[in-house]
This record gives sequence, C-alpha cells and structure tokens, in this order.
Amino acid sequence: MGLYKQFLTKISGNAFVQRLLAAQARDMNHAMGIGTSGDFSNDGEFIVFDLIRKSCQPPYCIFDVGSNKGQFLAYALNDMKQTDYDIHCFEPSQETFRMLTSNSPSNNRVTLNNLGLGKESCEAVLHYSEDGDEGASLTKRDLRHYGINTNHSETVRLTTLDEYCLTHHIEHIHLLKLDIEGHELDALSGAKKMIIGNQIDIILFEFGGCNIDTRRFFRDFWHFFENTPMDLFRATPSGYLIKMEKYKEEHEQFCYSNFVALRKI
Repeated sequence: MGLYKQFLTKISGNAFVQRLLAAQARDMNHAMGIGTSGDFSNDGEFIVFDLIRKSCQPPYCIFDVGSNKGQFLAYALNDMKQTDYDIHCFEPSQETFRMLTSNSPSNNRVTLNNLGLGKESCEAVLHYSEDGDEGASLTKRDLRHYGINTNHSETVRLTTLDEYCLTHHIEHIHLLKLDIEGHELDALSGAKKMIIGNQIDIILFEFGGCNIDTRRFFRDFWHFFENTPMDLFRATPSGYLIKMEKYKEEHEQFCYSNFVALRKI
C-alpha cells in the first residue's frame, strides 16, 4: 500500500472524514462522466452534434428514441437549423406523445411516431408515475426510495429499428439517441442489421439506475458492442470521450451516465 493510501486509511476512521471522501468521490466521478446525465447542456451529450458535423455529411438522419416531451428534439432543431436533416422521433405513450406533438413546431423534416423501439414488433405495458413522466419504462420500477410510485400503466406499440428503416426506406442513420429507461439494449438488438451493416455512425445511450430494475449490466452492453464495427466511449461533461478499452467491473456504475458508440473508420 502506498504512503498516500496509508495516510487516507489512518485518517478515515470517523464519520466526518467519510463524508468528505464521499463528496470528493462524487466530484471525481462527475468529472469522469459518471452520474452526470440529466442536464443535456452539461452532461457531455452535446458532443454528438460536434461529432456528427465533423464526421458526417448532410443531410443528416437522426433518430430520437424516447422523445418524451421533446427535450432532445428542441436541442437538435436548434443545433441543426443551419443545415439539412431529417429527425425521426419515437414516443410510445399516448398522453406524452400528445405533449410531444404540442411542443414540436410544424416541420416537414420531423417525423413523430407514437410507438417505441424494441427487440421485436409487439405490444407491451409502459409503467409511469404521471403523464409525461421522463422515467416511464417498460419495466415497473421500484422507486420507493425516492418516494415515487409507478402505479400508472398503458399498453403501447413497439417495432424494431431494422423493421422501421426497411418500411421507410432509410439506408443510413447518422445519430441514434436512445433514452428508454433500461431498455436500450433491447432497441440495440432490434437494430442489429443496421449496426452490423455499418449503417449507423453514432449511438448515444444512457446507463444508470433504471438498469438495476431491468437487470441489465454494463457488461451486457460491452459484449453487444464488441461484436459490432463500433467502439464504445463514456462521455464526460467537458465533451471528452473516454474509450472503453476493455470491460472492468468498476464500470458497473448505476449513477446515470452517457455513453457513445462510434462507427470504426
């Protein structure tokens, strides 16, 4: 054990120092992009728009999967207003889709879909605490520790990304954003043909607390992407991307973080 670790061990045997260490650990994790998801302008997600401009040529095709009330869409429309694009939004909840439609400007380059993306085309049950809930999930989450009860539900329609692209004659996606509360891996499975075919350039997805309820680990994402022509990175608040060179158990951090998969050049 090094001298620094020995020093920390000697002084850490009281509640006050433990609180200081916990606060410092949270700050260090934040700088590494762990536990930063939630504020789009300050959690590293914005880097995908820089990446799309640097590595892709317009017109851009963007998929916003888990559109909710249009938060990501609004940012994308503002960022893309000086270029050519098509954005496909997916929101399965009836009432939240109504909110999305109300919040979205009339734009023939934006397609709003009242359905979700998953590993197969089917009907499923969506659970949520209230209309417009950003945490709505196809898994009934246990959020008692936050005082949240997901006691509302509705039956929704799902399709796969591969099937949607085939039906709508979409041959290439420049940016695929996934925020579907623990079911991102299902949507990726339903996009396997497009991913393996090098037809998706950038994938942005969230990993965090919802994966506790769905029992999906970062290891599952790692094994999925290691068999694809894409490299996996964690996004930091500064916009720097940390490449996930190999899987480590320390990557199982269930504080919401953003990850980016990039097509290998």
